[in-house]
Amino acid sequence: MLNTVFLFLNLGGGEAFIIVLVILLFFGSDKLPELAKGLGRGLREINDAKAQIQNEITKSTDGFTSEIKKHTSEIQSEIDKAGDSIKRQVANVNQAIADEGKTIEDTLKP
Repeated sequence: MLNTVFLFLNLGGGEAFIIVLVILLFFGSDKLPELAKGLGRGLREINDAKAQIQNEITKSTDGFTSEIKKHTSEIQSEIDKAGDSIKRQVANVNQAIADEGKTIEDTLKP
């Protein structure tokens, strides 16, 4: 993850070293653990808040998701019924054409 941060900020190894050195000089070695703990706590709180927001969004969209699935299945059922009706009509037309063809053949026979 640290590499991606350095890549994002377009920092090299030497530049990162200088930044760490400046931080060390500015805060001192005794304040650095406290600073790291505070940073860790802050990141943990951010991650917890992010997880809580994601859970809230998931809970609030569950109703929409079930409604969409319900309507989708109803629409699919109607499409299936219409398809079956069309298949029956095509079969009836094919049968009628076959019957007419047989009638014409019977009429043309001597």
